Amino acid sequence: MNLALAPLSRRRAAVRTLALGALACGAAGRAHADTAQDLLAASDAIRNPGQAFRVLITLNEFERGQLIDTSVLSSLARTDGNGQFSSLLRFIQPARDAGKLMLKTGQDLWFYDPSSKASVRLSPQQRLLGQASNGDVLTVNFAKDYRAALAGEEQITDGEKRKRQTLKLALTASEGDAAYATAELWIDAQSRAPIKARFYAESGRLLKTAFYRKYQPQLGAERPTETVIIDGLNPQSVTLIQLSEFQSRQVPASWMQRDYLPRYQADQ
Repeated sequence: MNLALAPLSRRRAAVRTLALGALACGAAGRAHADTAQDLLAASDAIRNPGQAFRVLITLNEFERGQLIDTSVLSSLARTDGNGQFSSLLRFIQPARDAGKLMLKTGQDLWFYDPSSKASVRLSPQQRLLGQASNGDVLTVNFAKDYRAALAGEEQITDGEKRKRQTLKLALTASEGDAAYATAELWIDAQSRAPIKARFYAESGRLLKTAFYRKYQPQLGAERPTETVIIDGLNPQSVTLIQLSEFQSRQVPASWMQRDYLPRYQADQ
């Protein structure tokens, strides 16, 4: 279009259109300025505090909308030398599990039962309650376990029924003991906050869908305090993970050792 020869109203409309187009291109350019791995790391930083911390984890299992089971755990987490978290979880409820411990350190995951004084190696994929696996309740930086690729931009409905403009990341496990073989993660296009994820088995079968919601200010950032996990085959099977009582804590590295587990209760 020759703007100099066009009528004034058309020139103004064209200028507005060009300006809006430039703004949109600029926003898209900023969205893609970071690498996919950078975007994943930014999302991790929203899910997880950067310092050692304690949090209370409540898991509620629902079947067809009816609550059928509940577990409560207290979690201590701190980053190790590689930027991944080590976590020590103590079971509080139900009473039959009270005092039992689960420890993730490096690539190892251990379960300790004080009644037998035995520690048993676990897999992150093993179910803890309902659709929540061990890996779902451990504090994990996805950027350390997965390679990310940008898979596009999408408008999706989040866990609170709102429309969100997101960037979609395709994740492939970089370590053999990652909780899932592949995953898809949708993050807010502006804030990088995690909104939704799908997790897959090696066969490509959808295992579960997760929605991150109920964002609240916790330890210096707006963080999701609920994760809704929906079974990949049976959408009537739902597990709700709730995080509460966030506290910054000193967590000695010595606590994140298998040999320390028998002494943990006495030191608390």
